[in-house]
Amino acid sequence: MAATMRIDATSPVASRSPSPMPSMDIESLHGEIENLRRKLEDEKRKHNDLTLNKMAEKLDNVPPIAWKPRRILKGHQSKVLCVDWSQDKRHLVSSSQDGKLIVWDGFSTNKEYAISMPTTWVMTCAYAPSGSMICAGGLDNKCSVFTLSQDEDASQRKKTVATHTSYLSGCTFAHSDQQILTASGDCTCALWDVESAQIIQSFHGHERDVMAIDLCPSEAATFVSGSSDQTARIWDLRNGDCVQQFEGHAADINSVRYYPSGEAFATGSDDGSCRLFDVRAEREIAAYGKDGLLFGVNAVDFSISGRLLFGGYNDYSVNIWDTLKCDRVGILYGHENRVSHLRVSPDGTALCTASWDQTIRVRPR
Repeated sequence: MAATMRIDATSPVASRSPSPMPSMDIESLHGEIENLRRKLEDEKRKHNDLTLNKMAEKLDNVPPIAWKPRRILKGHQSKVLCVDWSQDKRHLVSSSQDGKLIVWDGFSTNKEYAISMPTTWVMTCAYAPSGSMICAGGLDNKCSVFTLSQDEDASQRKKTVATHTSYLSGCTFAHSDQQILTASGDCTCALWDVESAQIIQSFHGHERDVMAIDLCPSEAATFVSGSSDQTARIWDLRNGDCVQQFEGHAADINSVRYYPSGEAFATGSDDGSCRLFDVRAEREIAAYGKDGLLFGVNAVDFSISGRLLFGGYNDYSVNIWDTLKCDRVGILYGHENRVSHLRVSPDGTALCTASWDQTIRVRPR
């Protein structure tokens, strides 16, 4: 019969404890992280041997642009804050401080729908890809969806899909009529299911109000946001992670817009500049501004080719920039107050601008 080993409390075997793992000093880890970060930045600088406008020197110059408004849409009783095109390239939706949503026929300038919202300052609106719905929100902290129907008043077919804890600053349908992406003054973005009105994913990371969002045209799983914390961030829609962060502005970022290829995006800021960030290089590659241009930028958008960048400014004008050469190639006048928003039509044939002067101007190319 095998002898049983008895181990008492004083036995050397009993008192033996596992050897402690070598502890790494937290400060040394932070130092190593900073060292790696510096090495990455140094490596980027090695490859940053040419500027964008230097590389574009041999390209032909864009001829001066002076488009005149062909149609002026009048109907709002206060500042127009947002505008968006339908995919049919004909209809537009606009939102205003007067608490109204108006759906326009951009060809005839007729108002097809006028919807009263439960709040003033309807700060954002968007058309669904199908053209059968619109969404909007503002100081009510909510994003509401309206189904457009000739047989029934659109205001009677309202559904609240999203609710934030502060004002709604941006909304867009996420590649289909089934999901909506929102941005808010509560420092967050969120993805919502339209049918169930339930949140699918939330996005936390900005330190101040999120002012603008845009979906990537080439990668359905990502979007970019711009914030009053002076940063732009790219997010993964699937897991809510911030995958890239970009800095460079000295004031609030009011607008973000992806380059048509999805490989870069532009920002407009209260610091009076527009900037172009390359997603692959993870850095700013161009800045658009003049020494005497001190007014803030409220909205940006690209031409369909990406060669032109449009910026709506607080000085009542729209500046047109050559994206590659970084030169200003045109200034559009006509509005009598700040240009609050602008959008290029889906086929690139027209530019619509919204203003605090209560009008929307459509300029065909």
